[in-house]
Amino acid sequence: HEAPSTYITNYNKAIEQLDDAITKGNASTAVKLQSAIKFNGGGHVNHSVFWKNLAPTSEGGGEPPHGSLGSAINQSFSSVEKLIAKMNAEGAAVQGSGWVWLAVDKELKRLVVETTSNQDPLVTKGPSLVPLIGIDVWEHAYYL
Repeated sequence: HEAPSTYITNYNKAIEQLDDAITKGNASTAVKLQSAIKFNGGGHVNHSVFWKNLAPTSEGGGEPPHGSLGSAINQSFSSVEKLIAKMNAEGAAVQGSGWVWLAVDKELKRLVVETTSNQDPLVTKGPSLVPLIGIDVWEHAYYL
């Protein structure tokens, strides 16, 4: 994994190169840069969600969801335990590197679990998906 600032630096560099390629009418370079933009931009977006999800127990971390989120979890998955089991299974099924997400589907008006590959942000799965919790399931997390 890259340091958070590395994603931003590499994203900005790729955007500058894209601007230059577009200005020069260099379509092949513009197309080649898309993967770097998606990877580094996605890395920044995904980790922005990821770091906001983490909290020490002294600040409410580790507590089961309650209120409207707890109700929505029960409505969509029957229980927090079943949601955890589903996210664990979906995350384990990611081949190589990626993410497992708990998201709100604004169109369906319910919670869903989705996965993305590499650093693809959740929006690549559909514009109506809003990430709530992202779990980083990169293969290097399992080396030890």
